[in-house]
Amino acid sequence: MKHFREQLIQTVGPYLVAVVILLLLRSTGLAQTVDLLLYDLITAQRPSPSGRDTPITLVGIEESDIQRFGWPIDDGLFCQAFDQLNTTGVEAIGLDIYRDKGVGPKQQCLRDRFRDEPTLVSIFNVASGIGPVPGTPAERQSYNDLSLDADGVLRRDLVHVTGQDEATVSFAMRVMEVATGDRRLRNAMDDGSHQDAWLSADGGGYHNELDAGLGLQRLLRFREPGSYRFYSLAQLLDGDVPSEAIRDQIVLIGSTAPSLRDLFNVPHTRFRQSEEVFQVSGVEIHANRVASLLDHHNGTLNAGWIMPGWGNLSLILLCMASGILLGEKVPTLKRSVLLVVTLSAVVAGGLTWLLWQHIWVGIAMPTFGLLSMGGAAWLRRGAMSQQHSQQIKQLLGQTTSPAVAQQLWDQRDELLSDGRFDGRQLPVTVLFTDTANFTTVSEGMSPRELMDWLNRGMEVCVPAVTKRGGMVNKFTGDGMLAVFGVPLEQDSKAEAQAAIEAAIEINAGLEQLNKELLEDNEPKMRIRLGIHSGDALVGSMGSTERIEYAVIGDSVNCASRLESLDKHRHEGVLRALISSTTLELLDPTFKSSLDLEDWGPVQVKGRAEPLLVSELKMDIAPGAAEATQP
Repeated sequence: MKHFREQLIQTVGPYLVAVVILLLLRSTGLAQTVDLLLYDLITAQRPSPSGRDTPITLVGIEESDIQRFGWPIDDGLFCQAFDQLNTTGVEAIGLDIYRDKGVGPKQQCLRDRFRDEPTLVSIFNVASGIGPVPGTPAERQSYNDLSLDADGVLRRDLVHVTGQDEATVSFAMRVMEVATGDRRLRNAMDDGSHQDAWLSADGGGYHNELDAGLGLQRLLRFREPGSYRFYSLAQLLDGDVPSEAIRDQIVLIGSTAPSLRDLFNVPHTRFRQSEEVFQVSGVEIHANRVASLLDHHNGTLNAGWIMPGWGNLSLILLCMASGILLGEKVPTLKRSVLLVVTLSAVVAGGLTWLLWQHIWVGIAMPTFGLLSMGGAAWLRRGAMSQQHSQQIKQLLGQTTSPAVAQQLWDQRDELLSDGRFDGRQLPVTVLFTDTANFTTVSEGMSPRELMDWLNRGMEVCVPAVTKRGGMVNKFTGDGMLAVFGVPLEQDSKAEAQAAIEAAIEINAGLEQLNKELLEDNEPKMRIRLGIHSGDALVGSMGSTERIEYAVIGDSVNCASRLESLDKHRHEGVLRALISSTTLELLDPTFKSSLDLEDWGPVQVKGRAEPLLVSELKMDIAPGAAEATQP
């Protein structure tokens, strides 16, 4: 149960961490910040049409007007301005100045104008509780409330709030209707038949930013900032505005002086380099809103599209699944990283291109989802790789060659099951050794000296095996069991030859070792060796407390019996007996190069059929030929 929990944590843990990170990115607003930043960048860099291409003219109250006329502006001056505009034949006049309370001695004049002139539109503000110019008919009243995002940037247009009384119409909508005499667009919005790129709570790059009950909102379309025809109030009052310049125009009057603080941060603000913070006046914001409605009315507006919340969620889940798939299934980690990073760049780039085309889909969360899940998969694979590496080292220790270790690593998923090697039957060649005369030698040495003496012999035997891809499966006191052809199935002929080549190298190594032992006044070392080929059952054996890689079968027993056969028949430093089963696997050319002495059929213990045995004759060093009992 403990192992299962550890396995579960290792498998699921990285993904849980990735999900938590994604939730934090969303809940803290970081993902939305990235999306809005990208939106602002695209909006600022994308070419915008000029305001001069619209029938809208702005009359601004500038700092010079305030110095000349004072603030607040006298109602009588506004009456004079309205009369001049109406004389030239304007379509509509929108006053973006609060006048719920009159200013100056001609307050009634202003109220009369708004009551009687069909071109005039008055504003009120719902949020601040400011009313319209008294006496203005309901059909020419409007609210000028704007929707700011949490970061103080104006990106959205509150186009219309359905289900309200006749007076509660947006300033832009009212001005458009007065200018065109057409209210079909508002009617379509009221009855739900008008389709548009409306924003929702999780639409586009917004994450629960919008109040769903606040009405029909869409992204504000900007003309090139500062491109509308513009005159100051003083120019209008002084008669410096040509009649033909404003005939049949929609005129919006509002404050543009910085001291009046009717300025807004817009998407362009971050990306306009100037000494002062770039902001757009409220009257120009309303001009953009009116221009969009006129484009709607004329059928020239590319409304674009906003991905709804469910669509964003679906895309996020798809990207997360793609991250998991690419992170888990791509064979090599390097290629997996390359594919995930490339796909993330494609997703982010593609969604950014769509945003350029006025199609807004959340960019940050899908991209983060793909990267985070891919990263979780890499982390899980890394942890599993580390675990597999430890398992392989635990199962095989230092007994395999680097080449075989690499093969094990490459095929670990096929070989390992729950941290163990599955049982398999493989054709192998077994090499079994034992030290001759060990009992006699051990009587004349201390335990430490004896262990050092044995290890010097193993330093000759082990490399001869492992450098040829063999595995030293276990040490048997004063000998070893080595196997060629495990844990991966190999070419049986090549493994048989490798075992014999290892025996030849062991012989040469013992010759050199005995020269050194003679110089150190230590006993000579002589080894018996048996080699046999056949099938063996291989795999992990043991419990959770003790586990080892086991090699079991007749081939192991036969190699052991050959090693111990007729111990008195031993010439030289190494006696190597080889079964005919192994010799039959050898390439004829290689076999013919060997000096073999035929021992004939030999009956070995535990086997019904006799074995045909040959001794591999080695060059015998002088003085090393005496035969001794073990």
